[in-house]
This record gives sequence, structure tokens and C-alpha cells, in this order.
Amino acid sequence: MRAMLLAAGQGTRLRPYTDKIPKPMVQIGGKPILEHNVESLTAYGIKDIAINLHYCPGVIMDYFGDGAKWGVKIRYSYEESLLGTAGALKVIPDFFDETFILWYGDNLCHLNLAQLVDFHNKKGGIATIALHWREEVSQVGIVDFNEDCRILRFLEKPSPDQAFSHWVNAGVYVLEPDILKHIPENQNCDFGRHLFPELLKSGQNLYGYRMDENEKFWWIDRTEDLRAVLRDWEGREI
Repeated sequence: MRAMLLAAGQGTRLRPYTDKIPKPMVQIGGKPILEHNVESLTAYGIKDIAINLHYCPGVIMDYFGDGAKWGVKIRYSYEESLLGTAGALKVIPDFFDETFILWYGDNLCHLNLAQLVDFHNKKGGIATIALHWREEVSQVGIVDFNEDCRILRFLEKPSPDQAFSHWVNAGVYVLEPDILKHIPENQNCDFGRHLFPELLKSGQNLYGYRMDENEKFWWIDRTEDLRAVLRDWEGREI
């Protein structure tokens, strides 16, 4: 399989940590978040990786090069203007010629990718979203799903009176190439704000994979989140 890591954002809410580096290059446990994600992919045999770039692109390119150090092949996709989490796919459509992984590169997430892909293949939808349970949901995308894990509703950053679920988007997806047909050309398009709600409206099958207690997600959005994660990782074997 192939995978794309999203690494174009500026991470403004993590300043001053991101004054000179992209958010995915913030270090946790002695290595950048993005490196943790590359290693997670390689652990499951995924070695053909694309990374999109915008803010401080040289930092990422200088660090990872062609990916040989990690035993992978890395292709870079530069965006002059940010195209959004979904719009990023349209820059290199030829890369997505089979079922693929999309991973938000500024998320630190340990999950069983083989299990996630197997779940996706069994369900047969156009997209499967990895979900984790979170108490506070005002800054994330939430989902409602039926007993078959088919997603019925998706809402980005709900107000307190709109919050119908605590299962939230973990930023790791398994997607079918057909999803590119639903992404507009040359304009900003976000999975949570635009594409997922539109796919549901049009009757496409989306499924939610609920991460279990052995699969971990560390929320890193604001400086206080980062400090909490850094405390959590102190003394861990990385």
C-alpha cells in the first residue's frame, strides 16, 4: 500500500514551538512527530510515502531526504497555497491508484494499521475513519454510526448543544481512489468541513473504526496539550 502524510500546516496554536519548524517536526520522545508516523507506516510494510509541504518545507525535506534512512521512498508535494486536507490529494492524483492510507502528520497515533485496513476491506466503503473516544469534543470532528459502524453523521467542531458523540476523528483514514472524483480541482477542500459531509449526503458508504484500549492517540493542538504529551512520554522506551 501507499500512504500520504499531511504536513503542510503552520501549527499557529503551538507557537513559539512552530516559529521556525512545521508542527509535524515538533519533537516527542526525542524525534519529530512525523518520524513517529513514518516508522508506524514502515512497521506495517508501507514504504511508498508522499508528504505534502507548505510551511518551512525545507525543514522536512532536509530531515527525511528521499526516505532511504528509514527504508522508504518519499515523494514530496509542495502547495503554493494551502489546499486543505482533502485538496492536497488532487496535487498528485497519479499516486493514488489503489486503496491507500491518509495520515495527518501532526497527530501522534499508535494503532494497528493491518487491523484498520482489514476492517476497511471487509466493509467495502469509499472511506474508513479511525476513531478515538474523547471527552471534550468542541475542537474536533465527531461521528455518529450504526451497529454496522457505518457513519450516519459527521460534524466538525460542534458547539456544546450539537455534540451527539464522543467518538472523534483520529486523522488516519483508509481511502479508495474513487474518492478523488469527489474532491474539487484547485480549491481548498477539507475532509471534516467539506468532503465527509458531502459524501454522506450523496449516499456514499463511510465507516468508523473504533480504536481500542491498546491503540493510543495523543492530542497535540495547543501548547498546553504538547506539554502534557511531553510529560506523558518522559521515561518511555521509544
